[in-house]
Amino acid sequence: MKKAHDYRDMSVEELETLVTEKSEDLLNMRMQLKMRRLDNPLSVRKARRELAVIKTVMTEKKSGH
Repeated sequence: MKKAHDYRDMSVEELETLVTEKSEDLLNMRMQLKMRRLDNPLSVRKARRELAVIKTVMTEKKSGH
């Protein structure tokens, strides 16, 4: 998992694209988890947290911090 400072170098457009990709990945993981086909259930937690970090950095960039 990348840290927040890794995402701060990216532009807002790149972050928005990344949010879309990660959201789709998270949705797929949740479906696999429900069907009991996901090997590592903790990967859902990691994906959710990484998505939160990306969204936080994106909000910081938009607000001008």
